[in-house]
Amino acid sequence: MAAPTVEESSTISDDFYAILNTRKEATSDELRTAYRRMCVLYHPDKHLNENDKRAAEAIFNKAQQAYQVLNDPSKRAIYDVYGEKGLEAEWEVVPRTRTAQDIREEYERLSKEQEERRIQQSTNPRGAITVGIDATDLFDVYDDYDDEFSGLPAIEVKSMSITQSIDAPLTTSDTAVLSGNLSTQNGNGNGSFNVSYRRIFSYQSWGEFQASAGGGPTLALKLFRNINKRTFVTCTGTSRLLSGGMIAPGVSVVGGRQLDKHTMGYLTWRWGLQSSMTTMVVRDTQSTHAMFQMQLGIPNSFVSTSFTKKFPEQEGKFTVAAKVGLFGSIFEYGCDKKISRHSRVAAKVSIGVPSGVTLRLKLGRASQTFLFPIHLAHDISPQAIFYGTVAPVLTYWLIKALVVDPFLNRQKTDEIVKERNAKQEQMEQKKKEAQAEVYLMEEMVERIIASEQAREGLVITKAWYGKLVVSEESASNGGCGSLDDLMDGVIDVTIPLQCQVKDSKLILTDASKTGLPGFYDPCVGEDKNLRVNYTFRGEPHECTIADSEPLRIPKKSHHIDPS
Repeated sequence: MAAPTVEESSTISDDFYAILNTRKEATSDELRTAYRRMCVLYHPDKHLNENDKRAAEAIFNKAQQAYQVLNDPSKRAIYDVYGEKGLEAEWEVVPRTRTAQDIREEYERLSKEQEERRIQQSTNPRGAITVGIDATDLFDVYDDYDDEFSGLPAIEVKSMSITQSIDAPLTTSDTAVLSGNLSTQNGNGNGSFNVSYRRIFSYQSWGEFQASAGGGPTLALKLFRNINKRTFVTCTGTSRLLSGGMIAPGVSVVGGRQLDKHTMGYLTWRWGLQSSMTTMVVRDTQSTHAMFQMQLGIPNSFVSTSFTKKFPEQEGKFTVAAKVGLFGSIFEYGCDKKISRHSRVAAKVSIGVPSGVTLRLKLGRASQTFLFPIHLAHDISPQAIFYGTVAPVLTYWLIKALVVDPFLNRQKTDEIVKERNAKQEQMEQKKKEAQAEVYLMEEMVERIIASEQAREGLVITKAWYGKLVVSEESASNGGCGSLDDLMDGVIDVTIPLQCQVKDSKLILTDASKTGLPGFYDPCVGEDKNLRVNYTFRGEPHECTIADSEPLRIPKKSHHIDPS
């Protein structure tokens, strides 16, 4: 199935909803009313001067285009998903009669397929470096028969491992994977090299053959099959050559079933040198992730559970977990935080018997992962637990305040400057269009103000739009001041807002105000606000809203004391 390829553009597109000042859920009657109001203001036949006529014609054409698109259900559905570029594309297979939801789902599916193809065309390198650190000398207490100072605590690297893998797509259905591992611990080293070949038979099944060398040659065959939409089965058979010439076979079968919208159940059976039967239930929602697992086997049996609270707005997670088994018990807690577009950091404290206290630090950058398990104490030590918890938090906030935040702010500033430079000519054109619109509004605004003053209605005394920053003196006077009190990146929108007043009411939707008649973007790429000073029934009012926040005035909460 084909759909139009809509590429991102650096051009500044018009917001059709903002042009008509209507909400995205507007009905046909609401659109018609908004369009008629624009016709009254900007119809070319209302102007005799040729320059005014040309300016009014340009504005009128934009309003007409916006109305024609939004009043057509199929065009509106395409515009809601793809924007103005989608209307210019050739839709050969996807019918225009489909609903917005259908097109949105189709777009998401095609985007996913395109991303999958992009990944298949790359080698998709993945790597992990693990550095095990022994810091038990900091917190463990030993009987020391020598009263003299024995020196600084010893902190040493006790293990290290490096893992790397790359994908090599052969066809759209065949992929080869090369991976390797090198590790050393307490002076002893080992390594392994793996080659695997995966073939996708259909959307329901695939198979993989793997050969590895290191610690004994091993062959493995894995098959996956979807039984139905909610159930799958994976079977794996392995054969490993031991040092004495013996062959150690192994079999594992994993069955999974979706129990409800957010819950999956798994049952795993393993046979070989280590045999076991494991059941696991995982529930994953937008705000939480929970897991319960139980295993009965040789040589180990255990019960484990974990719970993760997600914070989507902060792009972070907090996790607690516990495990009790024949080989000991362990309790863990930690957090995970996204610090940039491609980077995440995580810290976890593990408290166990007989393992003691371990701090696990993790840094992920794109497809590379760096792990630092730091063994703090052999026994459960309150000091090790306290410092293992507090030290990473303090370190994170210090690095964030001194390094990460300044870097991201500098990067954001550079991107804004780059975007402004790329759109400089378009911004100047939008500014001229807005000034022409304001000029055409002046006569109508005078009549609106006279009508509102006659009945003590709504009169906009002053309004600004952009990056609002007022001086301390202005802030102490209620936050309003002259345009000179404001920094660059602010425009006066008193006339455009007064032009929107009807029957002593001003209603703006939750769309960006940049697309409103008489507005333009004075600070591309930065957060913008709208501040309005107005009088209603002779009393002063004031309000400030975010760019994409709806506005409805007058309101009693906006009233200010003139004293």
